[in-house]
Amino acid sequence: MESVNLYEAKNRLCELVDRAAAGHEVVVCRHGRPVARLTALAEARPKVRFGVLKRKVKVSEDFDAPLPPGVLEGFDR
Repeated sequence: MESVNLYEAKNRLCELVDRAAAGHEVVVCRHGRPVARLTALAEARPKVRFGVLKRKVKVSEDFDAPLPPGVLEGFDR
């Protein structure tokens, strides 16, 4: 973790942002006291697209019908 004063941070902002993006943590101080932290952002999660499989997946009519007794015996109760 690197600590820099506010004046130095203003002069080296591009360099400090690059270091933060590379995974280092940079703390900005004012009068010797920490006031801000530069860290890398977490990667954005892809958006969920609903309806992508519409008309491509078919669910049978008996999807939720009870299982045959022979199959049920294979499960612990």
